[in-house]
Amino acid sequence: MTHEETGAPAHHAEPAVFGVLDATVWVSIAMLAFVGILLWKKVPALITGGLDKQIAAIRQRLDEAKQLRAEAEALRDEYARKIADVENQTSAIVAHAEDEAKALIAKAEVDAAELVKRRARMAEDKIAAAERTALAEVRAKAADAATRAARALIAEKHGASSDKVLVDATIAGIDRLN
Repeated sequence: MTHEETGAPAHHAEPAVFGVLDATVWVSIAMLAFVGILLWKKVPALITGGLDKQIAAIRQRLDEAKQLRAEAEALRDEYARKIADVENQTSAIVAHAEDEAKALIAKAEVDAAELVKRRARMAEDKIAAAERTALAEVRAKAADAATRAARALIAEKHGASSDKVLVDATIAGIDRLN
């Protein structure tokens, strides 16, 4: 009977050595030998050692990264303080400049007012001097005109005979005083 006639799978003989050692047993023996060689050559220790080295390297990198982060945060804080200090100094400088500007403006206003007063006083002094000069000139011209007029009147109204009477009266007045 064949497999086609019965419908059941045909049973083939499995190769075996000594009747007991079939392919599954040989694969098992080969695996045990392989694992034994790996253990004898200390391959698991090499693998765990390599992994431990990688873990140590990763930890070292993490520690370096933490240190770099701490340094970066310290720098950030330092620069934030410096920026705050600069802002405070800038505010102080601006306030000082504003105060100086106000003081300069006030001084300029006072100086301008004093200059205007001084110039007004100088103008008044010049005007007064011009008035005095004009008045002196007018007085001099008036005196000159009065002198000429008196000379002309005296010359016109007094002659030698009237002068003699005046001279005699003056001399008699002088004698009485002595």
